[in-house]
Amino acid sequence: MASDTHRAIEAVWRIEAPRLIAGLAGLVRDVGLAEELAQDALVAALEQWPESGVPRNPGAWLMTVSKRRAVDLIRRNERMSRNLAELGHRLETAAEPPEPDEIEDDLLRLVFTACHPALSMEARVALTLRVLGGLSTDEIARAFLVPEPTAAQRIVRAKRTLADRKVPFEVPQGAELAGRLSSVLEVIYLIFNEGYSATAGDDWMRPGLCEDALRLGRVLAGLMPAEPEVHGLVALMEIQASRAAARVGPSGEPVLLLEQDRTRWDRLLIGRGLAALARAESLAEERAGSPAEERTEGLAEEHAESLAEERAEERAGAVGPYTLQAAIAACHARAFDPGDTDWVRIAGLYESLARLARSPVVELNRAVALSMAYGPAVGLDLLDQIVDEPALKGYHLLPSVRGDLLFRLGRRGEARAEFERAASMTRNSRERALLHERAAAC
Repeated sequence: MASDTHRAIEAVWRIEAPRLIAGLAGLVRDVGLAEELAQDALVAALEQWPESGVPRNPGAWLMTVSKRRAVDLIRRNERMSRNLAELGHRLETAAEPPEPDEIEDDLLRLVFTACHPALSMEARVALTLRVLGGLSTDEIARAFLVPEPTAAQRIVRAKRTLADRKVPFEVPQGAELAGRLSSVLEVIYLIFNEGYSATAGDDWMRPGLCEDALRLGRVLAGLMPAEPEVHGLVALMEIQASRAAARVGPSGEPVLLLEQDRTRWDRLLIGRGLAALARAESLAEERAGSPAEERTEGLAEEHAESLAEERAEERAGAVGPYTLQAAIAACHARAFDPGDTDWVRIAGLYESLARLARSPVVELNRAVALSMAYGPAVGLDLLDQIVDEPALKGYHLLPSVRGDLLFRLGRRGEARAEFERAASMTRNSRERALLHERAAAC
């Protein structure tokens, strides 16, 4: 019976912890202190619920206990008496649980605080998984293959940095919002990618991280429903996650995209992803202005066509990088057979992505798309233009893709050398084995 209660407590904690910490951080204006108070409430639940049972409203129970602990802390802490006296009054007079809208506001503030640019990327990821994902320090350490003290240190340093720099517990406004939102989306997608294609270790995928990132993305989409790129990121993750069952073979080996059994793709996730993509594109179009067709009546035909093209370019420019990547993923999702893939459209989408956010990795992916649309020689030509990019130094996918293109061109010896070089560069044992197999096939 006790074990059933403990499982129930764990499930409640995963759901309620982000809201609880967000609500407390809104009161105490300190993420580290808010997490400590929430942890105190969890300990109290572990002590009391096995005997008394899980309360009808566990979230409100945890919040009430946390606020009592905060009041006790304030009364004990003479060193901060002047600042905390006012805070204690606020906590004692806030007897009722916060309204849902207040919780959502605090949750959004917590998202932007945990992903603040003042923190290193490693710290942002660890703190986000801790306070928003509800993961323990041990779970975070295992997910990223680092010792538990390392993960703990990242979290402690992150909270200390936020406190020392007096980072405000707020959602940025105006021009600052776009840059800060970009940081939030980057953190969530990095978590997803580490689960989707593990950079190191013995597993090709870590589904738990994908699920954590998807949950965070869906929460953010609910908190910021008018932001196109939030929906674009959710669409991208939903569609990519739909392939999870087909990406791994019976022995855990990687299965490449064109070799996957597409009947194993999750059609529910694909449907959700396509819906999120449509939402992102619709919001982007609204931001770009009214459709050109509404403004072309009565114009000469050539002027109407010119204006329509101009507005189409404006709307395309309003679409962000995550939405473009989701559109690329959608091309694969809509193809029930690999031969039906619209590679010409994918190459065009990568060209748009390169114009918006050019990077060597985007160009690497564009080379793959061009090779599928127009032949391996075209892709290899682009690849040779970026082969010396510093950002690709040590990136195992560069020789891997180059090996594939050379193999398709019949240049087997060169292809073998590239696959072997890629195998020596990856830190994932499953991927290394696959690359050695491809080298042997040459």
